Amino acid sequence: MNRRNFLKSGALTIAGFTIIPRHVLGGVHFTAPSDQINLGLIGCGAQGRWTLGPEFAKRANLIAAADCESRQLQAFQEIVDKVTQEAKGQAYKGFKQYADYHELLARTDIDGVIIATPDHWHAVQTIEACRAGKDVYVEKPMAHSIAEGRAMADAVKKYDRVLQVGNMQRSWRNFRHACELVRNGYIGEIKEIKVSVGPPPIAYDLAAQPVPKTLNWEMWIGPAPMNPYNEELAPPMERKVFPNWRNYKEYGGGMVCDWGTHMFDIAQWAMGMDDSGPIEFTPPNPHERKPLTMHYANGTTMTHERFRKDDGNAVRFIGDNGVIDISRSFLDTLPAKLQDHVIGENEIRLYKSDDHYADFLQAMKSRKQPLSTVEVGHRTVSLCHIINLCYEFDRPLNWNPEKEEFFMDDEANKRRSNPIRAPYSIEV
Repeated sequence: MNRRNFLKSGALTIAGFTIIPRHVLGGVHFTAPSDQINLGLIGCGAQGRWTLGPEFAKRANLIAAADCESRQLQAFQEIVDKVTQEAKGQAYKGFKQYADYHELLARTDIDGVIIATPDHWHAVQTIEACRAGKDVYVEKPMAHSIAEGRAMADAVKKYDRVLQVGNMQRSWRNFRHACELVRNGYIGEIKEIKVSVGPPPIAYDLAAQPVPKTLNWEMWIGPAPMNPYNEELAPPMERKVFPNWRNYKEYGGGMVCDWGTHMFDIAQWAMGMDDSGPIEFTPPNPHERKPLTMHYANGTTMTHERFRKDDGNAVRFIGDNGVIDISRSFLDTLPAKLQDHVIGENEIRLYKSDDHYADFLQAMKSRKQPLSTVEVGHRTVSLCHIINLCYEFDRPLNWNPEKEEFFMDDEANKRRSNPIRAPYSIEV
């Protein structure tokens, strides 16, 4: 129907009807390219309050937030009000706070959610958000187990959602350039990759402390094993620190997952292994001074070890014609001229994004998957979880990336998933 006939039909003569609603254009949760995107944030801790909230408030309408700590929630609204005032000339007057994230997900005027909760919450909240018709930006590490990552990927596919993982280094020029140099063979065939990140997690062993009156501890724990409160998991705001829940296996994956999902992610991207991963994992051998070692099916070796003193989180690519070291603070190449080499139009060029947050918002409008998809996040974090299991078991593990299972290893296969406390579920 053309515009003239539509007007003749009288459809736009109804009193007060001046805007075509979203559901007419393409479904209840359809986001027209011209629309302002409405977002809600789940998790107002350090990362949500200091980084994700302000960044998204500059680029979209951040109209609601949920958190189980009331002071954090109030502090977050004050930050968003200030950022919105500076970015858009006036603060949003209808901002809503929720103690229970389910109420936020129930709103039909919210197009997408930012999930900035601890790792043990990511899968449950992502799946529920997808079921509610929301697109998702979820912080890294994407999932707290291999099974959770697969369930999240299944949910994105089933409910036709857009998901961006917070592996933001893919939107940084130096990391993309390093990966393009590797992909195009500028240092020859890759013989070895070294990845420097911190240690695996430990079992929870902290002393019980009184739960703050402003914190709903039951909600903080959610689907994870119940343990007594300690401020290392959820520090009071006055400490102004990132919490240490990430160091305990019940709630995080240690630095292997926390920083590994950045650095191993770059190794996977450069190797063209976004849909795969190593097939053999061998624990460290201190007697022979050998680090934890992985092997890809193509013969490339990757190790988890510290290889430079000037940055604890970095990647080194060793080829038969050169070396590339990359971190957030340096890009060093051998030959040195590669650092500024321009990749040609006819060479392999990777997905280019200079703004990880804007890339997600654009994907919401175009309905195309963004740079760091749910499958990318799943494969990267799966690699990290297998490394943690290799350290814990202290024995070799053989992994089948296609079937996503360990070869003839019942113990390891059982640990692909974590127990989920009722009433929560990762059922898609």
